[in-house]
Amino acid sequence: MNKKELLNYFDSPPATPLQEINDETFIQKNIKLFIKRDDLIDNFINGNKYFKLKYNLIEAAENNFKTLLSFGGAYSNHIYSLAYAGKKFGFKTIGVIRGEEHLPLNPTLQFARECGMEFYYLRRSDYRKKYSDEIISRLHKEFGDFYLIPEGGSNNLAVKGSSEITQRIDIDYNYLFCACGTGGTLAGIINGVDSKIKIIGIAVLKNASFLIDEVKKLLASEKFNWEILLDYHFGGYAKFNSELVNFIKIFEAKFNIKLEPIYTGKLIYAIYDLAKKNYFKPGSIIVAYHSGGLQGLEGLRQRNLL
Repeated sequence: MNKKELLNYFDSPPATPLQEINDETFIQKNIKLFIKRDDLIDNFINGNKYFKLKYNLIEAAENNFKTLLSFGGAYSNHIYSLAYAGKKFGFKTIGVIRGEEHLPLNPTLQFARECGMEFYYLRRSDYRKKYSDEIISRLHKEFGDFYLIPEGGSNNLAVKGSSEITQRIDIDYNYLFCACGTGGTLAGIINGVDSKIKIIGIAVLKNASFLIDEVKKLLASEKFNWEILLDYHFGGYAKFNSELVNFIKIFEAKFNIKLEPIYTGKLIYAIYDLAKKNYFKPGSIIVAYHSGGLQGLEGLRQRNLL
């Protein structure tokens, strides 16, 4: 394990642009939208994954763990980034994957395997109880000692890292939006900003009201300047339709910013829709957090979904 390289890598993340979206939708409403382009931090560990993995990897290194184990679906951004981090910094990595093995591997899992990640497939009924003593004990018997990182990377160390996201936004603004899957990034952002800024999470899965309690558990103190909007999931996690796909294609053509339909596409679509519905006061300045995840586009194209 290369602890020195790991510490140097996370000591100063590369600067990323804050790109203004000069679109008629916002000009007409006298509001401004900027996108924080953390998709550009790194080709493989980018967006929120950089910040969610940061202190987990440091903790694992400082406690001399040689193996990292985490959970995810077959197209998981987290699994992709973790596999690369393991290769880069000298950890063995185990990916506990939801469902059955399907060959040939999709581009996400193929990349993870090329990085040296070993897979352990859990049928969906077992995956739902993945943190139970029974499953964790089974994994320890199979792989020995390991540092466990939760699905999506969301734990208190991930929240600590995500709180640093807002330190990299160097303008005055009124709203900060991010896509919300597990709540870790949103909680970190809430912890990292002044209470006068409104933080809004866009839930990317259906029936996601449970995320409100999940975020509350991860907050450093009680905060009232945030909410999660639940109506922009397009049918559920990893669900989308032609309307969203067309929106993403038009947006990329106009602004040269890639989005994907699982997280960031839903995020930016929601902001446009809210602007059209006069959600924002004139003069408002909005920042949307681009959390990366673009590696998933290749798999979607392979399945002819984009």
